[in-house]
Amino acid sequence: MMQKTATRDALIEQLGHIVSEGQNPDTLDIDLLDTHALLVKLNQEDFKVPQAVKAALPQIVQAVDTIVDALKSGGRLFYIGAGTSGRLGVLDAVECPPTFSVSHELVQGVLAGGEKAMFKAVEGAEDNGDLAIQDLRGRELTARDVVVGIAASGRTPYAIAGVEYAASLGCRTIGISCSPDSALGQASHIDIAVVVGPEALTGSTRMKSGSAQKMVLNMLTTASMIRLGKSYRNLMVDVNASNEKLRARAVRIVMQATDCDKHTANEALAEADNNAKLAILLVLTGVGAEQGKKMLQQANGFLRQAVESNGR
Repeated sequence: MMQKTATRDALIEQLGHIVSEGQNPDTLDIDLLDTHALLVKLNQEDFKVPQAVKAALPQIVQAVDTIVDALKSGGRLFYIGAGTSGRLGVLDAVECPPTFSVSHELVQGVLAGGEKAMFKAVEGAEDNGDLAIQDLRGRELTARDVVVGIAASGRTPYAIAGVEYAASLGCRTIGISCSPDSALGQASHIDIAVVVGPEALTGSTRMKSGSAQKMVLNMLTTASMIRLGKSYRNLMVDVNASNEKLRARAVRIVMQATDCDKHTANEALAEADNNAKLAILLVLTGVGAEQGKKMLQQANGFLRQAVESNGR
């Protein structure tokens, strides 16, 4: 009992020095406000998030370059975290296959407590560093992979143990938190600290901190996929047309990229076996599907390079 009390006292002291756990002086009256005034206050706090992300851009650049190099070399990207932070990592990971037509193995979210923790908190999982090591071992981590630890406070044992274990295998590691000079940042090769300040409602880091983390995660995967040739101009040409909405989106993307009509786009997609990137190349260059595939392969999947190699 005495040991538990001492541990709790140490944690209370630790939380007192974490920015995201502080009390926000600008929202001390929110329990007195009407709905409109309350929402104005929350909105004012949310405005601080993009600027905090902007301040962390140099570290985000390093992270994207690290991820791109790893994925080019056959590595994978792992997010690891607990609670809201871990769920945001899982969310970003599961959106990559349908968005960019990549394997479900390429970007993976590792959540303290496993899949059931997506819907219900698993008691004590975030404090269990051994569990993080066990979870990563189960993914057969190698030195080619990149591991991103996510924790708003920057002190979550599960996330810290995950990046420390990954680093011991030779992986490059990235920490995403909302606290400067955090334990997670110190344990990681690249420290992305998005300092959004105390939350509007103390004790709920799913708000500004959650928004900031989601913005950074979206930037990491989106920028990395663009750098890997998943776009043409600002069009997502590696869309996986797995349902009616996405099939319609593929037709629109081919039309937008080539200024062709719907009939031409549909014909090109049929010839390209619903591969929007290949269909665009066929329309722009007039080559056949087999030749187009060779051109894309020679251009390492970059559509713009393949088009320009044909003199367009």
